[in-house]
Amino acid sequence: MPKAKRAQVVTLSKTKSKGKDGKAKIIESVREAVDKYNYVWVFSVHNMRNQYLKQVRKDFSTSRFFFGRNKVMAKALGNTPEDELKDGLHQVSESLVGDVGLLCTNDAIEDVQKAMDAFSADDYARAGTIATYRVVVPAGEVLRGFTKEAFPNNMEPQLRELGMPTLLRQGKITIDSDYVICEEGDSLTPQQTQLLKHFWEKMAVFKIKLMSYWHSSGEFVKVCTDDESDGDSEKSASDDSDASDEDME
Repeated sequence: MPKAKRAQVVTLSKTKSKGKDGKAKIIESVREAVDKYNYVWVFSVHNMRNQYLKQVRKDFSTSRFFFGRNKVMAKALGNTPEDELKDGLHQVSESLVGDVGLLCTNDAIEDVQKAMDAFSADDYARAGTIATYRVVVPAGEVLRGFTKEAFPNNMEPQLRELGMPTLLRQGKITIDSDYVICEEGDSLTPQQTQLLKHFWEKMAVFKIKLMSYWHSSGEFVKVCTDDESDGDSEKSASDDSDASDEDME
């Protein structure tokens, strides 16, 4: 007797592969963009957040962003001088290492650099982020933010489950001694990041770093060294990007 369809197990933890057709579409899109635009930039994303990347894309509405598998994008450009789509593009392929993407644009170099340098956004840290400063909750009533707002009393069990030795006294959440949520340099745990969020402490900064650019004349220029691009305090694109294996049009 055949199994009923409702008895089938569906795994939701992994996305389906785009397959050869999907990769071919990306390759075709990248090559079309190279033909259309004068500049191809390689950029890295620190503390990836899709909501902020979408805002950057909106600011560059006449340009094209690609943020997918590096090997697929490199294949579209060409990995060697012999198979590169245009002169110098194999150097762009060599730069596609780590959490990076491509920006194809006709905007002037100075305008692109100015726009990227000006855009940054604070956000809550995720597990694994390195704490940039010490956060201590003073003894007494538990308050949060620079406004020193009191927590609603129904949050007391949740704070206690996250490790704070809280007590409910006369309808107020309190602690008997100072509580250190994190020290500077800590690799934050999920519990610590949740507490930081409850206390409105934002330790992550979304930022795009321009790595290099290629011009249709064949010129390839690095605008920052590998050392300058290192030191990201949080795993970025693989955690938050919904555009893996796709172009970000």
